[in-house]
Amino acid sequence: MNNNKSNIHAGKTMLPQKAKRIFCTVTTDLTYDQRMIRICTSLAEAGYDVTLVGRQMKNSIPLTPQPFAQKRISCFVEKGKMFYAAYNFRLFFFLLFKKMDCIVSIDLDTILPCYFISRIKTIKRVYDAHELFCEMKEIATRPPIYATWKRIEKFAVPKFPHGYTVNQPIAGEFNKMYGVQYEVIRNIALVRTLPLQTKTEKFILYQGAVNEGRCFETLIPAMKLVDSKLIICGDGNFMEQARQLVAKNNLQQKVIFKGKITPAELRTITQQAYIGVTLFDDAGLSNYYSLANRFFDYLHAGTPQLCVNYPVYREINEQLPVAMLVDDTGITNLARQLNNLLHNEVLHSELRANCLKAREIYNWQRESKKLVEFYNRLLAN
Repeated sequence: MNNNKSNIHAGKTMLPQKAKRIFCTVTTDLTYDQRMIRICTSLAEAGYDVTLVGRQMKNSIPLTPQPFAQKRISCFVEKGKMFYAAYNFRLFFFLLFKKMDCIVSIDLDTILPCYFISRIKTIKRVYDAHELFCEMKEIATRPPIYATWKRIEKFAVPKFPHGYTVNQPIAGEFNKMYGVQYEVIRNIALVRTLPLQTKTEKFILYQGAVNEGRCFETLIPAMKLVDSKLIICGDGNFMEQARQLVAKNNLQQKVIFKGKITPAELRTITQQAYIGVTLFDDAGLSNYYSLANRFFDYLHAGTPQLCVNYPVYREINEQLPVAMLVDDTGITNLARQLNNLLHNEVLHSELRANCLKAREIYNWQRESKKLVEFYNRLLAN
């Protein structure tokens, strides 16, 4: 596949005569948000004037220059209900004084200011749903929090007729609940040249949000029985509990926390890993219908993975096996399957070879065409 930068993104022959201004809104600090960096880069290279708005955190590192504008908004609180209230308030007034042709809410946590700004300015609004927000475990299992977010969802989502999400099951749920017809644009990595290297150290990698519902309660204790180290790259709402699990099981030498690292460094670690893990429990429908970024990141690095046997992963794996799928995420079975993948060199080689083939099928070079076409249609007039 041609990796020339000019060929990465599609839609240049369909450009509007005048560059339209698109504002995308998130609650991340932008640096580590690979999905939004890909999306905004594709739109910018297709000729749109793109601004990505996120938040400034106490530990935020300086922003890396991108082909689109970036803005961080600071808040006096960084988590909980007060954070969302303060951030949405500040986001609204920041956007109120900006010129734009389209505003994009990334998930439910910025949807209200985006809706009201679009009404005030009479501009297009888009909902980019990474998941079924209300069905995430940390929300679905807490009735008062669930009730609040569900009221927001019921109010706002039907008012966003234009949108897209990461797979067909989630698009189907939005259609069933709110009658909206959202397109499917998957979050897939760019094809990049892989360095010639041998995976000398057989370590296991988890990359992504260290959040509830990712099976850390069983994965970490399972490492007592696994002949390898586990490296965890990321941060999230389960980090404190994860560290406690490591201490409780005396695994400080086998489970290594690296915290948040830049996308470039993360790609290097993922390429060096021997096995990746993509695990979710089924406490929330969002987990069951998930299509995690890390699934494709492992695939693109040529790294076989242990993955839950949920519908979307199973559909991809049936076409070209790139993962060992598991129904049982208990301690004993995770240890057994990880050791099998560590020591069965024939199986590992087959999965790795399939990963390298699958890169040519599942990649952002292809998927970004749908993204650019979506905005070209939406903003044609």
